[in-house]
Amino acid sequence: MQSSRGNLGRIRTLLNATKLYWGLVLLFLVGILSSPVSSKGHNIFLSYGNISDVFRQISVTGITAVGMTLVILIAGIDLSVGSVLALGSVVCAMLLTNEGWSAAYSIGVPAIFVLVFLVVLGAGLFITRAQSRPAGEQANDQTRLNRIIAFVAIVVAAAIAWWVASGADTKAGVLLVLLVVPAVGFLLGMVNGLVIVGGRLQPFIVTLAMMVAGLGIARLTAGQNTAVWPVYTGSNATENFEFLRSLIFGLVPVPGLIFAGIIILFWVILKYTKFGRYIYAIGGNEEAARLAGVPVWRVKITVYAISGYLAALAGILYVAQYRQGKPDAGMGLELDAIAAVVIGGTSLMGGRGSMIGTLVGVLIFGFLSNILQLNNIDSNTQLVLKGIIIIVAVLLQERRSSGWLFFISQLMTASSPKKSVPDKPDKRQGQGE
Repeated sequence: MQSSRGNLGRIRTLLNATKLYWGLVLLFLVGILSSPVSSKGHNIFLSYGNISDVFRQISVTGITAVGMTLVILIAGIDLSVGSVLALGSVVCAMLLTNEGWSAAYSIGVPAIFVLVFLVVLGAGLFITRAQSRPAGEQANDQTRLNRIIAFVAIVVAAAIAWWVASGADTKAGVLLVLLVVPAVGFLLGMVNGLVIVGGRLQPFIVTLAMMVAGLGIARLTAGQNTAVWPVYTGSNATENFEFLRSLIFGLVPVPGLIFAGIIILFWVILKYTKFGRYIYAIGGNEEAARLAGVPVWRVKITVYAISGYLAALAGILYVAQYRQGKPDAGMGLELDAIAAVVIGGTSLMGGRGSMIGTLVGVLIFGFLSNILQLNNIDSNTQLVLKGIIIIVAVLLQERRSSGWLFFISQLMTASSPKKSVPDKPDKRQGQGE
């Protein structure tokens, strides 16, 4: 009897731990069963072209969701990722199609200087501090090394910024775009982190302000009367940019491959690095992490900077897929990213979640959209169904469904007519008599 109970307990634990994956499998089966059939009798949902399109479409939301996962793990939120993606798409389109100095370079050159300076400075300080030296020499040597590293970082950053600026006479290539555009997102994300940490403000308020400001910056950069910057590879832009929307070996979409690489990279960072442990510690208990020696303010600023970097990188893939840059390209993207992260099991309270869960959440969202589109469900109904699925997923993952059942049972009890119960005689009075 006890062994059977133990087996049931283990099975229940296993099912609870893998319920997210079972949800993805169930959705995939629904897609197969509900899929229309082509004229040749093939299941359209299972066709390689359809699956490839799903992976291509989820790449933009997925890359943004990776950065959002890091932010939510430290108990934060980033509502500005949609505007950052939009600004990144505008800067990308302008760099690809414009000859001469433009607003894109005015934003991109300072951004690439800041990014390169901080990366070189951080790498240099990390390497020098990792070297063990006698205590007496450490203080003097470290100060001297810090100055040298800062000087080298300035020189390297200035050289790369000058190289970027010198390319303004011609249309930008793929390498320059991949360097400059994410740097713009990095700069905006770093501003978010600095204001949140320095001003001790709520992330919701700060990133909401950046969402509005980012939209304004994107419109000012594109021009007051410019709604779209068209990008046609081989015509008004370099033909090499077509690579970012192509299929490798005719099989794997490049955007999906980039998304997979980013997922793997940050899965490794969260699982095996000190920085990843710091993120979980801050999300679990920020004050305890601070008392334990975790550099809380540096980790927070870095996380928001990474979120902005990835959102702008997603803006490049947006341009590659839709052949245009738009000041409002990322409208609503922040909600999709947050929904994918929460569906993937990351707690909005921070400290609990994983990149694998985010990957599954993004896939669930992507396949759901694909199934609804294949069955010609109108866009308004799609939004309603997505909202319902988000609520159900959160209830299941937060283990609150039993609470709702109790609440419903109480409502039913309160609404049912009460039966009159005869008064019982007082036993104590009987005993006294």
